Amino acid sequence: MVSKSIDRSAAAEITRGSGNVFADLDMADAEERQTKLRLAYALNAVIDRARLSRATAAARLRINQPKVSALRNYKLEGFSVERLMTLLNALDQDIEIVIRKKPRSRAAARISVVAA
Repeated sequence: MVSKSIDRSAAAEITRGSGNVFADLDMADAEERQTKLRLAYALNAVIDRARLSRATAAARLRINQPKVSALRNYKLEGFSVERLMTLLNALDQDIEIVIRKKPRSRAAARISVVAA
């Protein structure tokens, strides 16, 4: 039997995330990626709640089934933010965009998507 010793003296460094994993990974288009991800998440939630098959979702969204599969698997390279919003509208979801001045306490302005 081989025993492994664990070095408990080395403390693990834990860093709090920013709330945007793409920004934490220093991706140039982090805000857009996060926005697309949240919109796709909302789309998938609506599809799940309605219990739509991929074929039915494709018909309602007026896209082909491979694109529905891409959405379901969060492969969003071929989707713009605008297109994802249009797809949400096709599933009877309202989208509201609110623009406001950022608080002084935050260094940079941001884009956020909140699904109700």
